[in-house]
Amino acid sequence: MSTSLSVNTESPSSLDADAVVVGYHSGGDAPEPASGAHDVDAAFSGGLAQTLSLLGASGTPEEVHTIASLGAVKAPVVVAVGLGPAPSDGPVDPDILARAAGVALRSLSSRPEGAGRVLLALPAQSEAEAEAVALGAWLGSYSFGRYRTGEGKKGDTTTELVLASSSAGSQKAVERATVLAQAVILARDLVNTAPTDLVPEDLAATAREVAEQAGLQIEVLDERALSEGGYGGLIGVGQGSANPPRLVRLSHTHPEATRTVAFVGKGITFDSGGLSLKPAGSMDWMKSDMAGAASVLAAMRAIAALNLKVNAVGYLAVAENMPSGTAQRPSDVLNIYGGKTVEVLNTDAEGRLVMADALVRAQEDEPDLVVDIATLTGAQLVALGTRVFAVMANDDDVRSQVVSAASTAGEASWPMPLPEELRSGLDSSVADIANVSSERWGGMLSAGVFLKEFIEDGVKWAHLDIAGPSFNQGGPYGYTPKGGTGAGTRTLVRIAEEYAE
Repeated sequence: MSTSLSVNTESPSSLDADAVVVGYHSGGDAPEPASGAHDVDAAFSGGLAQTLSLLGASGTPEEVHTIASLGAVKAPVVVAVGLGPAPSDGPVDPDILARAAGVALRSLSSRPEGAGRVLLALPAQSEAEAEAVALGAWLGSYSFGRYRTGEGKKGDTTTELVLASSSAGSQKAVERATVLAQAVILARDLVNTAPTDLVPEDLAATAREVAEQAGLQIEVLDERALSEGGYGGLIGVGQGSANPPRLVRLSHTHPEATRTVAFVGKGITFDSGGLSLKPAGSMDWMKSDMAGAASVLAAMRAIAALNLKVNAVGYLAVAENMPSGTAQRPSDVLNIYGGKTVEVLNTDAEGRLVMADALVRAQEDEPDLVVDIATLTGAQLVALGTRVFAVMANDDDVRSQVVSAASTAGEASWPMPLPEELRSGLDSSVADIANVSSERWGGMLSAGVFLKEFIEDGVKWAHLDIAGPSFNQGGPYGYTPKGGTGAGTRTLVRIAEEYAE
């Protein structure tokens, strides 16, 4: 799929397009055309609201109605999207705008011919509004067509997005939205790729391609280097697979940077559970277990494209967790990079093992902040569902900062604690720590407590558990498709921006 995005200041009703997208608010007797829609409403002789009323429109967010223009505007159809109540003062909420643009583009992209040339006449009078509309449209037009053939193949369609805006900063906003959207799309594509086409070596090769294109420095440790370097977590998890593990280090440096951030992503390219085999019904979406690494790689590309005044380092801890005659066994003891030992009581709690190696290594870069992102626990879905990721940290201010960054980036997160009393459940009779707790409850939190054991005193650290939000198993909504979502990518970029500021 090919997508482009430009800005146009001309009247929306006079531009050639295959469709024009407008917004409307919930009102009293009839829906109220939103900013950006008034020119189109005038072309309908002021009857756009009446037409929407006849269609039963209420103006709730993400409600969509498609109207034949019958020559009132040059575009043959008008796609009207609900934006909720009109704000009493100030711009429309950016997240509502992004979701509105996304649902409109999803509606148009579902047509056999694709979306075509789409004019976005949603509210875009401020930079924040313009960026939100552009980002939502980009992400809503996404489709993954790699494996489709014949009439079902969507990979060859072309979408041309034109943002109608007179804002002086709209071009800059669109450029930033494009960088962010392309990063999220990269993460989505990687998560959606079949595991046979994305073994650890493949993911490392993709990282090399991204690094070369973006101007990032890269180092890849193969299985021999990992073994010689003492990366026991990666070696232990990966030893059951015919596809050996990798540790990828990416770095962006800026001559004016005064601070460093380090991102660590879990990259289990397929998780069978190892010898502690998962049930079949829990395995069919485990190609997404590398979503944390995908988000780190995508964020690093965006950080380089934006040329942020920060030193950023990204680690991808990549392995495939498979059962075989060489797989690690429950009761094996691993030597994690840096020296700590871990008793493996459950081979399906493998993500924390590879993350431990990478977290210890990341601290050697002496960062001001370490943030790890991982599809770490099924308990995250039990606690927070499929759309909200968890944020844990060893510092309350850091946790609040990350939650705030996620909110600013338009991603839903929730602060969670790391209760000290959960540490005793990870005690091992033979090693420094066990990889799972003897306690049944609080699995998401105890996993965070485990990772905290590998963070040195004085190092600021946050942990993002994106197990549910990383992969949408249900129907699409807003700008979020079925399958890989790219969750966490924008949050990592926003954190880097704040440290650059």
